[in-house]
Amino acid sequence: MDEGDHTSRADGGIDPDNGDESDHSSDSEDEGPEAEDPDIEDFDPDAPTETGGDSSTEADPTTPTEADSGGFSEPDPDTGLNEDGTSHDTPDVESIDSGADTPSVSTDARPETAGLDNGGRDRSSPDVDFDGVVLDDDDEDNQGLFDDLLSGEPIFENKEVLRPSYTPHELPHRNDQINRMATILVSALRGETPSNILIYGKTGTGKTASAKFVSQELESTSQKYDVPCEVEYINCEVTDTQYRVLAQLANTFIEENQAVIADRLERLETLREDATDAEDTAGRDAAAALADTEFDSVDEIDERIETLEDDADEMEEVPMTGWPTDRVYSTFFEAVDYHERVVVIMLDEIDKLVEKSGDDTLYNLSRMNSELDRSRISIMGISNDLKFTDFLDPRVKSSLGEEEIVFPPYDANQLRDILQHRADIAFKEEALTDDVIPLCAAFAAQEHGDARRALDLLRTAGELAERSQAEIVAEKHVRQAQDKIELDRVVEVVRTLPTQSKIVLFAVILLEKNGVHNINTGEVFNIYKRLCEEIDADVLTQRRVTDLISELDMLGIVNAVVVSKGRYGRTKEMGLSVPVEETEAVLLSDSRLGDIENAQPFVQARFDN
Repeated sequence: MDEGDHTSRADGGIDPDNGDESDHSSDSEDEGPEAEDPDIEDFDPDAPTETGGDSSTEADPTTPTEADSGGFSEPDPDTGLNEDGTSHDTPDVESIDSGADTPSVSTDARPETAGLDNGGRDRSSPDVDFDGVVLDDDDEDNQGLFDDLLSGEPIFENKEVLRPSYTPHELPHRNDQINRMATILVSALRGETPSNILIYGKTGTGKTASAKFVSQELESTSQKYDVPCEVEYINCEVTDTQYRVLAQLANTFIEENQAVIADRLERLETLREDATDAEDTAGRDAAAALADTEFDSVDEIDERIETLEDDADEMEEVPMTGWPTDRVYSTFFEAVDYHERVVVIMLDEIDKLVEKSGDDTLYNLSRMNSELDRSRISIMGISNDLKFTDFLDPRVKSSLGEEEIVFPPYDANQLRDILQHRADIAFKEEALTDDVIPLCAAFAAQEHGDARRALDLLRTAGELAERSQAEIVAEKHVRQAQDKIELDRVVEVVRTLPTQSKIVLFAVILLEKNGVHNINTGEVFNIYKRLCEEIDADVLTQRRVTDLISELDMLGIVNAVVVSKGRYGRTKEMGLSVPVEETEAVLLSDSRLGDIENAQPFVQARFDN
């Protein structure tokens, strides 16, 4: 560095770690009115300056002052005198540059810069305006992660309308099924036991939405006419054992019973206070005050209060595990029969319950009415499997399937009406082009009339358009959404496969990428063994590998068929049913499979064996 070159830090001070003696400067050094340019050739050695001035004087940030110039005041150009009328000799440049040995003279911080830096460093450099530059720059650059994303105009008005959990106020093209359910369940509003209902239909045909819609109408009407009727919903794909179903129902009714007891206790306490006050203040007999009630004395009220408190104490919630099933059942039985009511138990995905724990739950629930004294129970089962009743006990099947309702798949025109109905609520006005809804309906109808798939497609298309900050949803967004949904499904399934299944799938991919068609089990097994050796994984038997291939076929990842080779026996021939590149990328993201550097030699093993 050249002698006299002053190097300033970002905070306006001088770097104390620079070993060059000429780079050091103290607070008493003269930077002069031209201090913005630190080069030595711009320094005027003839300018008369003198130490002095009050550092606490407020300074204009655009004009060098005593505080801004290291303590030197600028002389009057006409007289050569300072503001106080004194004069002095101009110091040498060398004396100024040798500030390393000169003690530093500190000044008090100005009020407007106080608190910015307490490290004893020079904060008065005219190169930095703490109020104007630093703080303002921070404000301008302080852009959050989501600021740009929020700057665009949203496309959605209410995105939740497009989710499967939303229950609409109107279900197009399901009036017949809804009216039939209503005619069956209306007997509950008369205090009678409704017939059990089984609802069938493929995924996305409106079964659950229609059943929930009817249930909401049933409960609202029961409140309107003060009839004790309620619907309890259970998703058997989650609550899939007899214990869990009975425990969830028992705890639900226990909670409701405790609320009923609390309400009754509050009314009895009020009645007791009124009767006691009438006896104490008005001199009337308590029996006269209770003439219009079911009680003859205050003692009877106390007895009823004590009974209700005992009932509340005896109601113990069922833990999710640990009790014998018969105890759970008896607790549920007592809870549901505590007071008069009609209960409709809606079992969604009922075939999952039967598949996991048999038909004991359905048998017990369907036979409960013969033992109940105050309440009545009806079962509404919803299933995607039209044949699941074939595995039921004949007694359960006869009592459970008293009424059956089938939901047929939607066609493209019906899906278009459903999407239009939801889109009017979900999107802002004119946010969709005319071809978006027909295209979504056509894609969903090509599969099996799945309204849920159509709604997911429309929602995803809107999200993609919103992320790209487009003003409207167009056809290209629908096609992108179609590809994304399909790829997301494949990625999620492949990503969650066990390691052995991933190795088998990777072997199939390697064979297919190298032009092998009609891949058989033996070829896959040969590649599989070499891959296992490479990543130090256990090698399964060929029979077990064949089972893993069958599982991949069931998941729709590969398409495997059994072919006969005559006297050589039978084998499975397979091919991929998913995109090769994307699937391979997901597999290689696995830490173990990612260690395979060169897969080509393993493919050659097919021909070696």
